[in-house]
Amino acid sequence: MQTLLAAATGIDLAKVYAPDAAPEAWLTILPVALPLAAGAVLAAIRRRIDWHAPIALATLSLMILAEIALLAHVAVNGPVTLALGRWLPPFGIAFTVDVGGAALALVAGVVTLAAGVFALAEIDLNHRRYGFYPFLLFLIAGVSGAFLTGDVFNLYVWFEVLLISSFGLLVLGGEKEQIDGALKYGLLNLVGTTLFLIATGYLYAIFGTLNMADIAVKVSEDQGDLPLGTLAALYLTAFGMKAAAFPLNAWLPASYHTPRMAAAALFAGLLTKVGVYALIRVLVMLMPAEGAALSPVIGAVAALTMLVGAIGAIGSDDLKRALGHWVIAGIGVALAGLAIGGEAGLSGAYFYLIHSMLAMSGLYFAVGVIAARAGTSSLTRLGGLYAAAPGLTVITGLLLLALAGLPPLSGFWPKAMLIKAAIASDHDGLAAAILVSGFLMTFAAGRVILLAFWRPAAAALPAPPAGRAMIAAAAAMAGISLAIGLWPAPAAGIADLAARGFVDPAAYIGSALMGSRP
Repeated sequence: MQTLLAAATGIDLAKVYAPDAAPEAWLTILPVALPLAAGAVLAAIRRRIDWHAPIALATLSLMILAEIALLAHVAVNGPVTLALGRWLPPFGIAFTVDVGGAALALVAGVVTLAAGVFALAEIDLNHRRYGFYPFLLFLIAGVSGAFLTGDVFNLYVWFEVLLISSFGLLVLGGEKEQIDGALKYGLLNLVGTTLFLIATGYLYAIFGTLNMADIAVKVSEDQGDLPLGTLAALYLTAFGMKAAAFPLNAWLPASYHTPRMAAAALFAGLLTKVGVYALIRVLVMLMPAEGAALSPVIGAVAALTMLVGAIGAIGSDDLKRALGHWVIAGIGVALAGLAIGGEAGLSGAYFYLIHSMLAMSGLYFAVGVIAARAGTSSLTRLGGLYAAAPGLTVITGLLLLALAGLPPLSGFWPKAMLIKAAIASDHDGLAAAILVSGFLMTFAAGRVILLAFWRPAAAALPAPPAGRAMIAAAAAMAGISLAIGLWPAPAAGIADLAARGFVDPAAYIGSALMGSRP
């Protein structure tokens, strides 16, 4: 068949048709294919709600095993590529996976599995009929696809998949507050998605390709004739809106408190981090000169995002609303690493993303347990939790202090790396902003501990202890955060490898293009 096609068209198929994929290349698609297939099965058996949780949790467990194997492979052997349809880039879409994508996909899988376990106790059978577990699986498929794809338009597609799935999770139950939050969430995210699509069309008009590796090569050959500065600014705005960076962040605290806490934990732990990852991939690997030129703007945005988030966390009376501001403050810290640049800054930013995905989702789980136990999330009404639930006090305290950046927890090390990199590269203002925001977040954490846990309760807690699944999910995230804090070398090593791949993408390009360019 290939011989006949070559004879009929006169095309050398060796330049456009990929050889058979190596067995390990198929690992790149499993983190997407498994949840998509399982989600479709659950949607088809929507009347058998009792099957949904076991199938979803088993699928997520298999996905995590595949992601562990994928990360182990790329950490040792370098990036791996699967050309879909066997068409070589730039003619076809490819999944190209390096350490930077594989590690975040693995952490996202762990967070999603924890959310699925948490939902066993939080989401009753009646509400599962609305499709919680199918939406959960479609959401992680979109997140994994965004981390693993090697094509910019395919990145847009996965953004759409996770956005549509998040809508379903956001309105689960159909309460008035959820609809209001969904409108705010949807409007701002649709604007960001539109900007992303416009920028991607502009990108294709300039380069005639959307393969990331091919674009990186063509940008390196640019003699200054292409309007890349405008393109980089468009992507910064689009992904900055997705990441909830200042001043495009008002939608997050207005919406993330409305869904079930299992869904809110996924949003806080994963969705904004995909925006930061996309910014790093585009502004560092694809357009490094333009990204460096935007560094002062990104630095100012990062500092303001950190400080606005920290101040909002202090000023919020409701714990669920306050968590949205904690998410925003963390995004500012990650963006600071992008502004600092270089391997040191990007390594700190990447380490912080890993930490934040775990600890932030864990804190949402913990607040979900608090709300279930006390019947409220208002700090003016909470009190006495230390005496009533000492284990929950320890879990919540660990997660709060980890996000504030105190040792010996996971948030300390990436902040220390970022401050060191900032001082070494003359970004003293960013170093000061990280320190000030850390102080403010420590104050916010202390306020929560004093008011909700240490202060005597005005009355007995109205509800029985929360389900064990909810507590187990929060405890698992707190335990991982503590483990990373006590033994940071593996996470720091992964962050270093990821940063090196972003700054010097030669191995990524070689794997993605498979010799399809001269």
